[in-house]
Amino acid sequence: MHTTVLLLAAEAPPQLLPARQLMAFTLASHIILVPMGVALPFITLLMHHRGIRRNDPTALLLARRWSAVMAVQFAVGVVTGTVLSFEFGLLWPGLMGRWGDVFGIGFGVEAWAFFLEAVLIAVYLYGWRRLKPRTHFLLGLPLPAAALMGAFGILAANSWMNTPRGFSLDSAGNPVDVNIWKAVFTPMFGPQYWHFVVAMVLTAGYVVAGVYAVGWLRGRRDHYHRLGFTVPFTVAAIATPIQFFLGDSIARKVFQEQPVKFAALEIVWDTGTHVPEYMFGRLHPDGSVSGGIKIPQLDSLLAGFSTDTKVIGLSSVPASDRPNATQATIAHWAFDLMALIGSVLVLLALWYALVWWRHRRLPASKWFWRSAACAGVGSVVAVECGWIATEVGRQPWIVYQNMRVAEAVTATRSTTLWIMLGLVVVVYVFVFGAFLAVLLKMRTRWRLADARQGGQGRDAEPEADTPYGPRPSVPSSSGDGRP
Repeated sequence: MHTTVLLLAAEAPPQLLPARQLMAFTLASHIILVPMGVALPFITLLMHHRGIRRNDPTALLLARRWSAVMAVQFAVGVVTGTVLSFEFGLLWPGLMGRWGDVFGIGFGVEAWAFFLEAVLIAVYLYGWRRLKPRTHFLLGLPLPAAALMGAFGILAANSWMNTPRGFSLDSAGNPVDVNIWKAVFTPMFGPQYWHFVVAMVLTAGYVVAGVYAVGWLRGRRDHYHRLGFTVPFTVAAIATPIQFFLGDSIARKVFQEQPVKFAALEIVWDTGTHVPEYMFGRLHPDGSVSGGIKIPQLDSLLAGFSTDTKVIGLSSVPASDRPNATQATIAHWAFDLMALIGSVLVLLALWYALVWWRHRRLPASKWFWRSAACAGVGSVVAVECGWIATEVGRQPWIVYQNMRVAEAVTATRSTTLWIMLGLVVVVYVFVFGAFLAVLLKMRTRWRLADARQGGQGRDAEPEADTPYGPRPSVPSSSGDGRP
């Protein structure tokens, strides 16, 4: 307690800002890859199953190509995920030193899932044209489970930081009597986990479908593009309304478990009932709100299904225990933008479902296809906004109501941290540039392979060496059989 008082009386340590910026940059970069890592195996196996069940070589070809993208993405994700793991110890030694024994099991589970997923991806890639179709497909089935296990580990750690449970504190303020079960299954774990998983599924679906939507807009209306769009987009369209209700559920859970954080997300200053909802807007240090769209009484209604619902305001706690006005505004904008994108995606999914239900065909409107092409980018933005709202809204706590961020930060000089940030930015630009270059190279190679099959028609087998077909012989450059 004495240490906390001293920290509150002093200014934030100079290394706090660069440490936050470094962690924010690496997390924002890594999370771009997470939807494909978590959900692409599931979508790939759906296409794989369709190919086997219907004896469709085009579906098998799509599954094989997606598995190649999955492997490249996983390799890049290993790099960015490893950097994040090191940063927890290097940037936040106070967090890991005091609380690692309580919530560290989540990182352990995530590490094992990473290892298992790497092995399964290698086996799955190796199995094309080498294993019997049914055997190969069955060996791929554990892949989505491994991806979900990785999400389980990291979400268990994050939900614990939001609603810490499963420990007692001794006289020195250190955790004792750790109950791992309660530390993992905290009040926020269920809502966060399912909200996250469904978000990954719909994001991956829209990203993959968006590639083929662009092709459709450019006039490629063959079976290959139709199938490449329909399967992932249908998965995303089913997940979108589910996610809408899960998002409402997790917001209500935040209202119950983290009322000050909820106040930041909704920029509520004074505690009361009949609280209005602000769409966007800016909170000022004196509690006033400028800009945005004010909807009377809606915040109370959304929080507790009644306009008489009491909503805790930011002013109910000391300034040292809540996000400042700028942080609350950032969290609020991120939350509102995520909700806005989610609402637009619901409309897009309903458009798709209505046309399919009435006409049993894909929508013909160019605006639908333009929207579908942009849906993947919008979904990634919504995922980024979700994490911003989660992390910024929790400030100034790194462990909610138990440890402030300033207490956990490293003692490393701020200059060193700024240099590290610059180096990480340069390395990540190179890594993501290489990732994009590899994807573009793969796309070019696949288009050349498709062009060679153009004379057979687009519904014919697009490659000579399709999955489960005979492997082509390796040409020899000399008559004696030597390479």
